[in-house]
Amino acid sequence: MLLCISLNHRASSLPLLESAARHSERIAASFASFAPGSALLATCNRFELYLDAPEHPSEASAEFTDAALQQFAVIAELPLAELTAAAEVAVDGAAARHLFAVASGLESAALGEDEIAGQVRRAHTTARAANTVTDGLERLFQTATRTSRSIRERTGIHSAGRSLVRLALVLAERRVPAWSEASIVLIGTGAYAGATVAALRDRGAKDILVHSPSGRAVAFAASHDLTAIAPENLDRALAEADLVIACSTTQDPLLHAADFARSGHTAAARTQSSSMGSGETESEARPQLLLDLGMPRNIDPEVAELPGIELLDLDTIARHAPVPELSAESEARELVEAAAAEFATDQAERIIGPTLAGLRGHVLSILEDELCRAHGGASATPGGEVETALRRFTGRLLHEPTTRLRALAREGKHAEAQAAANALFGVEA
Repeated sequence: MLLCISLNHRASSLPLLESAARHSERIAASFASFAPGSALLATCNRFELYLDAPEHPSEASAEFTDAALQQFAVIAELPLAELTAAAEVAVDGAAARHLFAVASGLESAALGEDEIAGQVRRAHTTARAANTVTDGLERLFQTATRTSRSIRERTGIHSAGRSLVRLALVLAERRVPAWSEASIVLIGTGAYAGATVAALRDRGAKDILVHSPSGRAVAFAASHDLTAIAPENLDRALAEADLVIACSTTQDPLLHAADFARSGHTAAARTQSSSMGSGETESEARPQLLLDLGMPRNIDPEVAELPGIELLDLDTIARHAPVPELSAESEARELVEAAAAEFATDQAERIIGPTLAGLRGHVLSILEDELCRAHGGASATPGGEVETALRRFTGRLLHEPTTRLRALAREGKHAEAQAAANALFGVEA
């Protein structure tokens, strides 16, 4: 069975998502031995665990799901009741449908989010490297990638280059001076940082400084034609920036109220600085804008209490997600449904295949025994009207149970189908 446990921006609070993200390595390591297959998808607004386990009767499947939630709660240091209330759980076909929609950007806060397909591919690659990918998970993630690519090519869902980064910059439009004149500090050098630089340049931003807590700022700056901030100059850069964007993968906040207080950053200080260059008065001074795109948070929420600072985090940004283009979304979801149905059929055929082969072998073995008996113990050879009729009869006799067993498997009732074949014909799966 395939099981998906999803914490996402729709049903989970930001603190709950942060708690899961902080324990991502421990969760991945723990579930590597919990089930034959496991993969972890962690993004800025979702934390999802995919498990592949042997087929169980429905009662055992429920027990497996409960055990997975209990283990998740213990490792993430979350109350089980809180986790259970927030988690969206999907099994088999529903789990596949969910991942296909996620990979296609249909479940993102910004509909059609560009970055999510790459994040799904990286989750797949990471699970491969950890040797936790079963054949079932391999097919699941490969199909998710193909579905995402098909939706990108056949619908307009990605045409606007939607992403949380771009949505955040839309919200920032009226809070910063002209993009070509804005002083911007970027904290982080990962994949989201690259997307942020591209989105900023699309708006005409030129003055972009980058800082990396991991020491990769110089290399990132060189590859993106930016200016790296030396660690000893970070306070000054923060004080002078019109916009600070944090998108690092750190587990704990990088920027605290003390960082801005230490730089002398107050409403009065920024007003004085801006009045010398533009003649603005205190009442006209713009607050400094901070965008926190990190999961867990890169900026301590207490920073928002400082005068002269406005902080937008993922929770705030997600609430301002634009209204979707219904026609493109509808077409994309139809493609997801078709992909999920095809995947479910393929899974059913793979699971029920050994049972069908056993049933066919069992019946044909009886036929051959009887034909051999009719030939006086000699091996039966094709020929004769009676023998031909018997073989046709056997084929027709097998058709109905084979069709019904396949139908049960497609409905997710693999265990019932296998039990029926065993009870009626003694066929083992």
